[in-house]
Amino acid sequence: MRPRFRDLRATGIRGSADSRPAQSGAPRYPGWLVLPAVAWYAVFFLVPLGFIAATSFGQVEGFSDVAYTWTLDNYRYLWDDVSGDLHLYRDIFLETLKLSIVGTLSTLVIGFPLAYYIARYAKHKTLLLLLVIVPFWTSFLIRAYAWLIVLDPEFPLFRALGLTGFLERHEILFTPNAVYIGVAYNYLPLMVLPLYAALERIDWSLVEAAQDLGDPPLRAFRRITLPLALPGILAGSLLVFIPLTGEYIIPVILGGNKTFYAGNLIAQQFLESEDWPLGSAIAMVVIGALTIALVVYARALGRQEQHS
Repeated sequence: MRPRFRDLRATGIRGSADSRPAQSGAPRYPGWLVLPAVAWYAVFFLVPLGFIAATSFGQVEGFSDVAYTWTLDNYRYLWDDVSGDLHLYRDIFLETLKLSIVGTLSTLVIGFPLAYYIARYAKHKTLLLLLVIVPFWTSFLIRAYAWLIVLDPEFPLFRALGLTGFLERHEILFTPNAVYIGVAYNYLPLMVLPLYAALERIDWSLVEAAQDLGDPPLRAFRRITLPLALPGILAGSLLVFIPLTGEYIIPVILGGNKTFYAGNLIAQQFLESEDWPLGSAIAMVVIGALTIALVVYARALGRQEQHS
């Protein structure tokens, strides 16, 4: 009778356990909670994007009227410029790509050591992060105009250091170099914050263990820190690269509108030339290039997650 009792007891325990409702690991929320975000996204992004896409297939009638003729002439015009001999718009697109790459790399080179120090060594992390975010408390336009004053050869600090003559001979203001400086300053927080978020999650005992096993600091950084920080690097690079492809304010203020980028070109087509279809076509080309960049980013992040 004793074995039979044990079987019944085991069966009862299994029955009571199996009778409990299955609990999923993640909480479930009603789908209607996303409706406000979807509505906002549709009204203020998809609808304007649809208008731009539709306008890109139109033509100018008269001085500024747009006729929606659903033609590909604007895209053919851009393609002929890129593949032909004139290369006006191609050079502007290449300058925009150069600005985006230089701006992304400069913020990464400056921001990574700062984020690394804050995440691993800093005692007052909240204070340092606050100092990183402080520039966002002022307008983007004001920050750009501030560099217009700082880069002036007659800036009091340059006069005190006797650098006025040097800066007048080696002109910085109203050149591409001034644009790069303004971009690196204004977009640096967008790189530092994702880098800090990724570095903060790293278990630094792994780096110490690698060094204890004979890895020099540089190899330990390459084998442990860099792969674990890759999501932050990719996220920060996207946050900087994407808006730089349409940057308009910094080239106008610090570059003196001497070097044209895609943002300046689109604004010129809308505001001065009043050729809305061509401006919309240029904007759609930029959006298409950014879509390709996002697809590459998603695939790179997916591969990184598979290997981690």
